[in-house]
Amino acid sequence: MVKTITQWEFVEEFKSRRPDNFSRLGLLELFDYFEEIESHQMQPMELDVIAICCEYSEYESLEEFQNDYGSEYESIDDIERETEVIRIDDDSFIIAQF
Repeated sequence: MVKTITQWEFVEEFKSRRPDNFSRLGLLELFDYFEEIESHQMQPMELDVIAICCEYSEYESLEEFQNDYGSEYESIDDIERETEVIRIDDDSFIIAQF
């Protein structure tokens, strides 16, 4: 059984269960990202807020990312060679943790 959710429901589910993991803009980008994956796979995905919070992290800047992963990553392009990157704006982004 599958239930289709809207972007608003997606954001609200995170805000009610894990309010501090992603910014609102980050959640909007994640929703679009997952919808694109669904359309390519032509298969619905299950929304698992906890799993998403464990698999993805949002960073406000490259410097914040470097604090967790090291300064050998000099640009977002360097990070994209290692993992999935979902850009939010000029500075912030979400990564699939590695």
